[in-house]
Amino acid sequence: MVSHSELLQFITPLDWVVFFLVLIATLASVLYGQSLKSKLSDSEKNSTLELLLMGRKLTLPIFVATMVATWYGGIFGVTALTFEKGIYNFLTQGVFWYASYLIFAFFLVKKIRSFEAMTIAELAGGLFGPKAERLTASLNFLNLLPLAYTISLGLFLQALFGGSLFFNTAIGIALVTLWSLWGGFRAVVFSDLVQFVFMILGVFLVVVFAWMEFGSPLNLIHQLPPTHLQISGGESLTTIFVWGFIALSTLVDPNFYQRCLAAESEKVAKKGLLISTVIWFLFDCCTTLGALYAKAILPGANPQNAYLQFSMQVVPAGVRGLILSGVLATILSTLDSYLFNAATCLSYDFFQLKDKFKIWHHHVALIFVAVLSLILGAQFEGDVVSVWKTLGSFSAACLLFPILVGQWLPGRISERTFCWAVSIGCFGIVSWKFLNQKYSIAPIDEFYIGLLLTTAPLLPSLLRKKSKS
Repeated sequence: MVSHSELLQFITPLDWVVFFLVLIATLASVLYGQSLKSKLSDSEKNSTLELLLMGRKLTLPIFVATMVATWYGGIFGVTALTFEKGIYNFLTQGVFWYASYLIFAFFLVKKIRSFEAMTIAELAGGLFGPKAERLTASLNFLNLLPLAYTISLGLFLQALFGGSLFFNTAIGIALVTLWSLWGGFRAVVFSDLVQFVFMILGVFLVVVFAWMEFGSPLNLIHQLPPTHLQISGGESLTTIFVWGFIALSTLVDPNFYQRCLAAESEKVAKKGLLISTVIWFLFDCCTTLGALYAKAILPGANPQNAYLQFSMQVVPAGVRGLILSGVLATILSTLDSYLFNAATCLSYDFFQLKDKFKIWHHHVALIFVAVLSLILGAQFEGDVVSVWKTLGSFSAACLLFPILVGQWLPGRISERTFCWAVSIGCFGIVSWKFLNQKYSIAPIDEFYIGLLLTTAPLLPSLLRKKSKS
């Protein structure tokens, strides 16, 4: 990340004013969302449905804003990957994911809505049984631990205000935790409304001013290393396809399920996903172009620093404050959702309190997740992409196939078979990663091992008719 002294030389009083005005607007949006609760009855205000899904009342604009904002918090990881590998990033962090979004919209939304569950783990419980629900919750918890976004927030605040990484991370995650504790999913959604606007405006303005200053993006063809214009980025096909499978983890992602279950109708969820996909595509175009400009103009910069460093140099005073607030909005809008849903996995799904569930259960879990994320995030030393790949592999490899089969062919897989297959897959991932690092057995990613070991035990069940167990 750009050092505090380097960043400070670009920031004017006007930038600080713009930056803090955006933060105030975010708080005002949360307050407005809370004021709308006055129209609810006392029982609705204190219900689990209100806490976790905002009463299933997400309209199309709100659905799109919260979906887009939530799904794009790792801006430094994405821009660093572009800076190092070029348009390879657009394939692995863009195209593969668009395909997953479309599959979700056209083939899963209707089925998910028909179950009327509160979470994806509860849906798994309905399909297979309580042990399957707890196991799904455990893997979702690993996937939802917001380590990448905790790291990104700490790096950003450290560059902006100085001090140690740990201290800045602690302050940032504490503030996010406070508003999530106060307003539940409603607070997350309404903060996303403002953050959605500024995260998009921020990356768009970087491209506009870069184009004005350095000319058309077509000029980059002659300024970038040849490998930056290769879609493979010099990586092997097996590595590329791992990212493709990880993108398919969208089909079992708790944030996607939560928002689709919270939409006021199936039509809103499906249409909202299609609109969101278009916006994600445009956003990826902007971040990719911005990082490629950075590579061309600042080729020796640190990949983690380059995009922000370039942004501060290319835009004028006042706009810098808007860019900074856009970067912060991108991180916060994802961090609060992941924190909230990880706490839901722990308090609602894993312990399966259901009828005994109380709001304070979720509050305790939220604080625990925040502290755990702060401690574990420090272990990855700022490597956001490593976090994505490490934790994303478990849910993508071990839950994807069983959950989809359960929805499309209910009754074919018993709870025992589900738990056995998923557990073997998880064990395979951990074992292969350890053995391969120690003995260099074969250049096969642990993801494929997990996927193979999860799928194989399910095949006999699929060849039979409905399971009777």
